[in-house]
Amino acid sequence: MTDGGLAAAVATEITERPGRIVVAFLLLTLVFAGGLANVSTAAGTEQFTSGIPAEEALSDIQREFGPSFSEDTGSTQLVQRDRNVLSKPAMVRMLEAQHRLQETDGLRVVGVSSPAATVARTIDPDATTTEAQIRALERATPTEIDRAVRENADNAAFTGGVSDDFNAESASASATIGVVTHEIPGAGGGGAAAGQSGSSPLTDIQLRSQRVVDTVGGDITVFGSGIISAEFSSVITDSLLIVTPAAVLLIIGFLVVAYRDLIDLLLGSFALLLAVVWTFGFLGLVGIPFSQMMISVPPLLLAVGIDFGIHAVNRYREDRAEGYGVEEAMNLAVRQLLVAFFIVTGTTVIGFLANLTSDLAPIREFGLVAAAGILFTFLLFGVFLPAAKVLIDRRRDAIPIPTFSQAPLGAEGSGLASVLRVGVSVGERAPRVFLALVLVLTAVSGGYAAGISTSFSQEDFLPPEETPEYLEELPEPFAPGDYSAVATLNFLEEKFTASQGGSVTIYVEGDMEDPTRLEEIHRMGEDAPSTFVSEDGRAESQSIVTVIQQRADSDPEFRRLVERNDRNANGVPDDNLGEIYDYLLSSSSRDRALQYLSEDRRSTQVVYSTEADADQSAVTADGRAVADRYRDTSGVAVATGSTVVFAAVSDLIFTSAVQSLAVALSLTVVFLLVIYGLLEGLPSLGLVNTIPIVASVALVAATMRLAGIAFNAFTATILSLTIGLGIDYSVHVVHRFIDERGEHDLVTALERTVRGTGGALLGSMLTTTTGIGVLVFSVLSILGQFGTLTALSILYSFVTSMLVLPSALVIWDGLKGHDPTKPVEAESGLSVPFLGGGNRTEATGAD
Repeated sequence: MTDGGLAAAVATEITERPGRIVVAFLLLTLVFAGGLANVSTAAGTEQFTSGIPAEEALSDIQREFGPSFSEDTGSTQLVQRDRNVLSKPAMVRMLEAQHRLQETDGLRVVGVSSPAATVARTIDPDATTTEAQIRALERATPTEIDRAVRENADNAAFTGGVSDDFNAESASASATIGVVTHEIPGAGGGGAAAGQSGSSPLTDIQLRSQRVVDTVGGDITVFGSGIISAEFSSVITDSLLIVTPAAVLLIIGFLVVAYRDLIDLLLGSFALLLAVVWTFGFLGLVGIPFSQMMISVPPLLLAVGIDFGIHAVNRYREDRAEGYGVEEAMNLAVRQLLVAFFIVTGTTVIGFLANLTSDLAPIREFGLVAAAGILFTFLLFGVFLPAAKVLIDRRRDAIPIPTFSQAPLGAEGSGLASVLRVGVSVGERAPRVFLALVLVLTAVSGGYAAGISTSFSQEDFLPPEETPEYLEELPEPFAPGDYSAVATLNFLEEKFTASQGGSVTIYVEGDMEDPTRLEEIHRMGEDAPSTFVSEDGRAESQSIVTVIQQRADSDPEFRRLVERNDRNANGVPDDNLGEIYDYLLSSSSRDRALQYLSEDRRSTQVVYSTEADADQSAVTADGRAVADRYRDTSGVAVATGSTVVFAAVSDLIFTSAVQSLAVALSLTVVFLLVIYGLLEGLPSLGLVNTIPIVASVALVAATMRLAGIAFNAFTATILSLTIGLGIDYSVHVVHRFIDERGEHDLVTALERTVRGTGGALLGSMLTTTTGIGVLVFSVLSILGQFGTLTALSILYSFVTSMLVLPSALVIWDGLKGHDPTKPVEAESGLSVPFLGGGNRTEATGAD
């Protein structure tokens, strides 16, 4: 037997020493299985925001501003809904809920507030405790309560906690918010921000608080960062519990049809299991956490693994059907398929590794883990599965398991073969016209797709407001949990737009005792942008300047100090700022001042209120424009806040999607040009290979815009992923065509290609689109979108490979000057052995 290169050497090792290979792979499995115990989890938005300049500025603010050496605290909101939450019974229930939380050990309650408490203190100024406030309301008449409510109609401390439909005349509102403050020593600011990371010291406190509040009666919902964190984490588990069994059942069903043999089904399924174990063991060994994005990795491994498995078994069966023995047939199959598997693996890995160009760590980690998983899948299905099958088939007669069918998919004369031949028929009749129409469709689709929007929000990582009924009907343990975070967030945005509006923070670094510093800060608020809340053209804000002005209004001595140092009499001091700060920090305004001025006086923050319904991007643009007004050359101003941070992530998501697509496409083309040049001496085949993939990418992108699906944390990877997974189909078709064209005329070569490889591709496509499509049943909505788009990308790749590639190959064959009625001889350049090319005689020694 002539040595045909690396693939031939591997094929020889597989067929001559399969037992050693199987043992070696099982030992490696034990190594990777050891890493499974080290897999940690990560959830929420913080994994995406880390390292972004706006987020770093926000972290600096959270670290620098606030009283020194104070206990860290976190807050819980009690959201009450009723026909009239300002009625006597409703307000008593609110106060009773707060009182029971105060009395419960372990909740560490250090303070409570609510509109109900304000009303009670108005009725009885001596009611300083929650118990006393409950008694005050219980003893008051409805008329006294209504009067107290009206007295507080202009009190911000009261109106900030009642819904927008508050009616002072009727003393009514449909919702109210009470606040409970908890002491959390050493939590490092375990407030709302912690909820973005999927880990919060308030989680246990707020879950326990809900159980306590439920004993009061009425409609009161406990809400806060702890509840959000719990849902960030539990949605991963719930999604896996639903998606994994569904995917397994559907995939096994299709594999039964594809393999039609129990032994092959078990072998293929075992190899898939090993691929998942290896990949997640790798996750633990390298210390990458399991995040929401990683939920999509197992279906992707199944997609490629199923394809490789079906192709390996189907090609082996074709050769067995032609009379070859076990070793000879597997030798021939491995020599041919290992080359195709290598090309597919290379392009798929490129597609995933293109995500390393992203500035977002979770997307980079996803790309790395997916690429490693594909490489593992290549080894398992390209080496382990063939070796195991040789071992089994040598002893098949002795195994008491019946063999149902060993016929390859798409056998000649079958109805499936007729369907698969459609692309060949088009290629025979009008290849140039058809290819021109495809190129026009691709261009139009690409142009239309340019309008895809981008989004990033906390709600993306939380379950939807309403869980679909079909998921709620699932039995335990598959039934999803009860989720309320998004519903509560939507309710607060709807009912409390006045008090729940957003904000933009400008973080200013520099010497705060510089005479021009406060004037620059004051000037930034002039001519307020449209998204900022304003009065008489000036943006509504809170800063060290407003603290100074408020103290001056109530303190005559301080007012005189400010006036002596105010050159232009605008209420903003210019000189002796150190003395101004010393006075503030030695007075009762100290804590308030330290919210906006750092202890070392090297930084400050200015918080601007924004309209509740303002667009995220518009708010961010206006915030950055205001920061740019800061002209002091000795300092710097940065716009930040959750809105700005999320908008920055949204921008990075779009950049990541475009950048990874460009990198994946360009590197894939280069890889294919080089590899086909080395393997076949025909680099132009690399360009032919990319035609259906470019069309598929354009169709996927157009579908996204048509369906209203934005680029988000998950779908940002879909275009490069389409290249990575989709190239699989075109590579198998092209590689099989080259093999057949050396022995047959053009039409026969195409027919054998679409019948043999096309049948395996169809089985692979149906199985993987279904397996990945089950992600639509995930509790996480954007994961469902990702599953839908991935399934569509595979479907489009299959269809374009079956319909478009035959015409492209006909045109390519004609441009090469080949006679379509005769086989292309080896000296024409279609059988240059490198990794394993060669004909059947070389591979097996058969005549």
